[in-house]
Amino acid sequence: MNIITCIAPVNIAVIKYWGKRDEKLILPLNDSVSATLSIKEMHAKTTVMASPNFKEDKIWLNGKEETFQNQRLQSCLQEIRRRAKQKADNKGDSISNWSIHVCSENNFPTAAGLASSAAGYACLVFALAQLYDVSGDISGIARQGSGSACRSLYGGFVRWHQGSALDGSDSIATQVAPESHWPEMRILVLVVSDKRKKVSSSAGMQNSVNTSELLKYRVSHCVPQRTEAIVKAIINKDFDTFADITMKDSNQFHAVCLDTFPPNVYMNDTSHAIVNLIHSYNTASEKNKVTYTFDAGPNACLYLLQSEVPKLLAVLNHIFPAGNESVEYLQGIPVEKQAVSQEFIAAIGMQPQEPGLLKYMIHTEVGVGPQVLNEPRHHLLTDAGFPKASV
Repeated sequence: MNIITCIAPVNIAVIKYWGKRDEKLILPLNDSVSATLSIKEMHAKTTVMASPNFKEDKIWLNGKEETFQNQRLQSCLQEIRRRAKQKADNKGDSISNWSIHVCSENNFPTAAGLASSAAGYACLVFALAQLYDVSGDISGIARQGSGSACRSLYGGFVRWHQGSALDGSDSIATQVAPESHWPEMRILVLVVSDKRKKVSSSAGMQNSVNTSELLKYRVSHCVPQRTEAIVKAIINKDFDTFADITMKDSNQFHAVCLDTFPPNVYMNDTSHAIVNLIHSYNTASEKNKVTYTFDAGPNACLYLLQSEVPKLLAVLNHIFPAGNESVEYLQGIPVEKQAVSQEFIAAIGMQPQEPGLLKYMIHTEVGVGPQVLNEPRHHLLTDAGFPKASV
């Protein structure tokens, strides 16, 4: 029996990837930059098992069996097996000839604009590489499953290079700085909706490439300059510049989505209320203290320094009161409660919203890349190769 279980992190981009120059190989139109979030709070978990007794490749995602004929899944598995067979030449039988069973689950909402596919494919490719003892850069393989998955293979701050080679060999991820570089950085994920989005990222992206004139300008004029500037800001731990670029890039990404025909509408009224709040908060603070970014969904990801977390949470609790007492409103890293002055609330100038507009919040930090879980109790598959949950 050969079995491996891994967990892999979510990453949230501050310079967005939106648009491919090659659909099959998933080659991006521009570089992107992200932070890898701690696996303690948000992660994908995957178990892969290879056995000569398995009749075919099988996969279960979040408790449901799915087809393995998905082209992206096939691309990742075929490339890992190809590398494994190269390594195993003249060494007798290789497990790369055996069928595999895969079971994967996320501990956060799937397809809701929280980078679930990035974590999922990074976890799958990392686990397969461990199973088949494949070494070297595997970010180019993960990219073929979900573009931004390549960034989840590294901890800290990560850059995905668009590359120029037609075969995609230079479109890989590299680490800008490790998770230890900016230890004060914190992230608050505000979950506005955990429902599956109406327009998938893949479909929305393709529509934008085909119809958006703004996307062409963004790729040629804006992103190259922003990418270099934000990498410099990360290295220098310059939060003010980091915040400024992050908000502008998020806004432009969603402007591209609206410039698409028909438009991709990912943000909703609550998303826009969060944007208004953060700008008012920074104005009242007379400095960029918090920055927001929104992926292809309504949920906000706020970056801020640790010292600012209690104050911002107090403001969020005031403006966006909890609505569902059955769900823990603040999840993740505990925060000591702090009162905020009425003067500061007045300076923000926003009235409290109706309760329940935010489902919950996740407080997390920048973290490491994928990890192997060695204890048998972590496996999602039984010794027979079927999901434990269904036994």
